[in-house]
Amino acid sequence: MPYPHGGLARHADLPPGERLRVLLVEDDEGDAFLVGELLAETNSMIDLLVATSLSEARQRITGVDCVLLDLGLPDAQGLDGLRQVLEMSSGAAVCVLTGRSDEHLGVVAVAEGAQDYLVKGQVDGVLLTRALRYAVERKRADENARRLREVELRQAESARLERGLLPQPLMTTDQVAVHTFYRPGRHAALIGGDFFDVVQTRPDRLDLIVGDVCGHGVDEAALGVELRVAWRALVLAGVPDDEVLPALEQVLMSERRLQEIFATVATTRLDLDANRATVRLAGHPPPLLLSGGRVAPVPAPGGLLLGVRPRRPIAYDLEFDTDDWSLLMYTDGLIEGRVGAGNERLDVPGLSGLLDEPANRTVSLPELPAWLVGRAEHINGGPLADDVAMLLVSRGGGR
Repeated sequence: MPYPHGGLARHADLPPGERLRVLLVEDDEGDAFLVGELLAETNSMIDLLVATSLSEARQRITGVDCVLLDLGLPDAQGLDGLRQVLEMSSGAAVCVLTGRSDEHLGVVAVAEGAQDYLVKGQVDGVLLTRALRYAVERKRADENARRLREVELRQAESARLERGLLPQPLMTTDQVAVHTFYRPGRHAALIGGDFFDVVQTRPDRLDLIVGDVCGHGVDEAALGVELRVAWRALVLAGVPDDEVLPALEQVLMSERRLQEIFATVATTRLDLDANRATVRLAGHPPPLLLSGGRVAPVPAPGGLLLGVRPRRPIAYDLEFDTDDWSLLMYTDGLIEGRVGAGNERLDVPGLSGLLDEPANRTVSLPELPAWLVGRAEHINGGPLADDVAMLLVSRGGGR
């Protein structure tokens, strides 16, 4: 059943998704009838709507896949009409109709944003159908390319933001060296829920923190950054040692999106002149001390997780016997990998064993954190699933 202006009516046996809706904007009734007949004779599966002016087209354009536009209309002439249609067409493709004498306008129209142009009197039904479908596909390809570019720009912007959020150790002393390692568990991410920081507040004092927010998403990464920045501010403000972690817990409890979110933290305050350290743990694995060719966990009390039941961690004083030592602080992503085919985890004893291997004696201290991750992944039989953060602070020979 042809429409009054030509074209095919909707066929009841054909899925709607396989048809195109085309809006012809044409004030010449004869040309409009001809377009409809060309589409009808090819059984084109195209539903043709007709508007005789731009104002009428504006009312009928919703849901249209393609606009077939005559460049000579009573209320718009030439490229001005095209620009108005491009502005109102949203996701619809645009194909323009030109006369033989102004075919050059078709080329200019494509440069302006149209997907194609056709010359009146030089097309048959097959060519017209093909041109309309190709115009729709080109528009979809252009939209996909635009969206992909937007995603790439957002990813690049996010990457720059994440790099800016990674900590820069705030220290000037050369009495100790600090080596850091960070790798998020999220694919293609730069930061995760783990965090670390180093702050020197006096010539003889260095504060270090390693923490882990439960979870692996963007929200956990943001919360980890908030906790790190809050800790740095508290330390620089000279808040008493026993009050720092309780204050950090208040920040966690006020900023977390769910009450189930918690964090584990290990802090160390180094007194460089006295060659000693004070370690506080809040549900976090203990640091490992490398000294005199031996490796041993620091026997600090484990403490409670932050965000579960507020309680001050108990301070543990660590005396270094020599001026050659290293202290490794890390998150549990390093020790949660499997050992063998069973459910056994690497855990703290396994990590101590790795550091006690003769092979690590040939690894330089700056490369030691990455070497540990490589060994843990080898034992795990693949990449570690969780975030991994490490701080290795060394004095003298470091071992």
